Amino acid sequence: MHGISDSEKLHTISDYYSASQLRADRWSALRETAESLDQGGSEKDRDRARQLLQALAPIEVYFAFPGGSAFDYLRRLLDHGNFGDFSTAVRRVSRALTSGAYRRRSIPLIADETEGDEFEDEAAQSHEARALGRPYFEVMIVDNVNEHQERFLQSSLQRMRRSEDQFIYETVVVPSVEDALIGVLFNQNVQAVIVRPGLSLKSKNETNVLGRYISLYGEGADLDALSPSEYGPETCRRIGMLRPELDAYLITDRSAEDIAGLDLGLCRRVFYNQEDFLELHLNILRGVQRRYKTPFFTALKEYSKQPTGVFHAMPISRGKSISRSHWIQDMGAFYGSNIFMAETSATSGGLDSLLEPKGPIKEAQEAAARAFGSKQTFFATNGTSTCNKIVVQALVRPGDIVLVDRDCHKSHHYGMVLAGASVVYMDSYPLHDYSMYGAVPIREIKHKLLALRAEGKLDRVRMVLLTNCTFDGIVYNVQRVMQECLAIKKDLVFLWDEAWFGYARFAPNTRVRTAMRSANILREEFRTTEHTEAYAAQQKELEGKGDDAWLDTRLIAPPDARVRVYATQSTHKTLTALRQGSMIHVNDQQFKGAVEEAFHEAYMTHTSTSPNYQIIASLDVGRRQVEIEGYEFVQRQVESAMAIRRAVTTHPLLKKYFRLVTAGDMIPEQYRESGMTSYFDPDQGWADVWDCWAKDEFVLDATRITLHVGATGWDGDTFKTKILMDKYGIQINKTSRNTVLFMTNIGTTRSSVAYLIEVLVEIAKELDDLMDDASKMEKRAFEKRVRNLSEHVPPLPDFSRFHDAFRCEKGTEAGDIRTAFFLSYDEDNCDYVEPDKDMLDRLETGEEMVSATFVIPYPPGFPILVPGQVISPEILKFMQELDVSEIHGFRADLGLRIFTEDALKTIKKS
Repeated sequence: MHGISDSEKLHTISDYYSASQLRADRWSALRETAESLDQGGSEKDRDRARQLLQALAPIEVYFAFPGGSAFDYLRRLLDHGNFGDFSTAVRRVSRALTSGAYRRRSIPLIADETEGDEFEDEAAQSHEARALGRPYFEVMIVDNVNEHQERFLQSSLQRMRRSEDQFIYETVVVPSVEDALIGVLFNQNVQAVIVRPGLSLKSKNETNVLGRYISLYGEGADLDALSPSEYGPETCRRIGMLRPELDAYLITDRSAEDIAGLDLGLCRRVFYNQEDFLELHLNILRGVQRRYKTPFFTALKEYSKQPTGVFHAMPISRGKSISRSHWIQDMGAFYGSNIFMAETSATSGGLDSLLEPKGPIKEAQEAAARAFGSKQTFFATNGTSTCNKIVVQALVRPGDIVLVDRDCHKSHHYGMVLAGASVVYMDSYPLHDYSMYGAVPIREIKHKLLALRAEGKLDRVRMVLLTNCTFDGIVYNVQRVMQECLAIKKDLVFLWDEAWFGYARFAPNTRVRTAMRSANILREEFRTTEHTEAYAAQQKELEGKGDDAWLDTRLIAPPDARVRVYATQSTHKTLTALRQGSMIHVNDQQFKGAVEEAFHEAYMTHTSTSPNYQIIASLDVGRRQVEIEGYEFVQRQVESAMAIRRAVTTHPLLKKYFRLVTAGDMIPEQYRESGMTSYFDPDQGWADVWDCWAKDEFVLDATRITLHVGATGWDGDTFKTKILMDKYGIQINKTSRNTVLFMTNIGTTRSSVAYLIEVLVEIAKELDDLMDDASKMEKRAFEKRVRNLSEHVPPLPDFSRFHDAFRCEKGTEAGDIRTAFFLSYDEDNCDYVEPDKDMLDRLETGEEMVSATFVIPYPPGFPILVPGQVISPEILKFMQELDVSEIHGFRADLGLRIFTEDALKTIKKS
């Protein structure tokens, strides 16, 4: 780059996690350069402006704003030396992109036009003002046309607009299959794609920017092997894999019979040999309206406008008890009137019943099922804890064996108690250095199933229950787990706790690891001839071989296996919904015949007869958001997380006191087939995330950042409470002994990321200053604290076993957790023992002590003891070395609650 120093060289795509970040920063850099030119800048500035325009060109072809003609106008201004107009035009484009103003109005670039309200920021507008505007989106047309034909296509659709249209859109034309696929990944505004018969195959764009995205096609036929007649259908299919929420329209000159036999993905309509632009325009609007529609939220808004006389429960309905009060007017002022106008216990008047939905709630749940890829979806207004209990109660009968990951959420353990399940706990691989667990390896799950098969109890195994993804971000290869488990027992039910993974449906790489997507893929796969042949061949190979061969083989499920999958989702945790708004997603081939009635009863058992309508409405609106702009928001969320990773990894001061816990740290090598160890490396740049998400047994959720803080001398809980929260107002809710977890979400902004990095730098500087002024003894004390947190970390204990008194049957490890739980209700059955050296000595000499309660230290936040479990020396040592203040189920004044010998003998006899 002539005349430009190394520090001024343009960043490349390898410097960024996404093209959207690169685009934003290049426009910002161009604005600064244009202003410098306008103020008498040098030839060096002019060269840089040219290079920035050249660098933006291959990205801008995928966006309707500023558009090709506007971009050419900028080039001409620069070439002609009209720096004043150039600066004005660039500034207006840059600010419109940042503020979103181009979504609401035309942006004039000519210098003699008034700038108007170009400084207006989308976020600065009131909700009411923004709600009055027509939502904006972009339509991508895929066709290899010349400039004249492109203008004809765009103007023909533009002429179809009407003032009464609910939405407004602009079009962008790309020539090839590759450009279409890259375009829907780059351009988050695209909501519809029109695929015309004249498209070509390859992109002529510069591959050094776009090459990384070409690998995101997903599975499917080799594009180079396609004939030109297959380009259109294959484009629709691939778009359906990358962004299934989009509406695709195929215009073709092939016969209806030819098209009918092709897989068109999620193509909404095929047009044959016609240029009916009005029909196309109406279909585009109708397709977006289908996703935009919020049946229950709209019904609730309409209800709030109706004049009613309230003669039922709830004095707060219509806000009457507040507006008439002299003492609680501040509540009305704080919340506003609409929330009370929409508060009611009525199920008529255009509303619906959550317990027996037949109207707008039913429609809202059906829309959610479409959005999340399930067969049925049910709303819950009291959190995913209740969702878990509903599913378990509906499917598990007393005495059924359930395989459960031991470090799952406590609601699952309590669900086992309520259902009377025979529990087999599975151990996750431990991460001793960080005082946390990973996830349950496939080999461990298969081992438990095969052991039960050897005991003759496989017929009693009902369910496998796993957490995907874990609180710390470990994500399973869901499809592989279910495939291999079904090979051992073909009617297993799977409950995937996806409380923290609701966002995953709306990004191409994370979608492949969701329960609903995996269930749909398996259902399709089991019907194919190839699968039947592969299964038969594997069974022949395994014939006569023992369990070791089954453990060492990647098993294939029988073609007649039943796909029975449930996923519980804390919508409020990762998407837009009010607190406790959750969903249950169902993809169960036996739901209609065998489960529906039991599910209804379980739902009735745990669901309030007075559900909060505001929560239901928020679930409806949250679904609308992710089905229309989920891809955009999730991309931003991941970008935020990656920015934090890069800062911590590269900043010299941050590296001194903080260490990023990478995928290589959290996932042992044998579970990482791709070999990927870190999302970002200072020398290599960004890793190819698609490879690991497609192959590895476990992957790390990119939206979570675990930071090792042991080098600061503070344990995780102290760093969270005393430093981040009390001093800087930064909230997190997960720590371990020496780590803190930062979770990005779809509301995380670049400003929030910048503030977090500033805070971490300030903490590091203060620690530097503290060490500079510290005495020799103070330094030794600090170094000792660091060693204790970084090196002397107590090893995590495995699940020990259920006491024989609580074994479901002799010779099996399955435990009767329900009997143990209720036995402790009688005080005479229990005693307390201090967890001291005397207790440890007694355990090590063989004395058995059995926990009468759940014992849950925070952190790590999962039961290290459950009712009926034998207390092992390893568990007690772990408790003794814990330095946390919160341990549920433990009384500091009395000790651990255990069963008496007499109680155990009584149970044994019975």
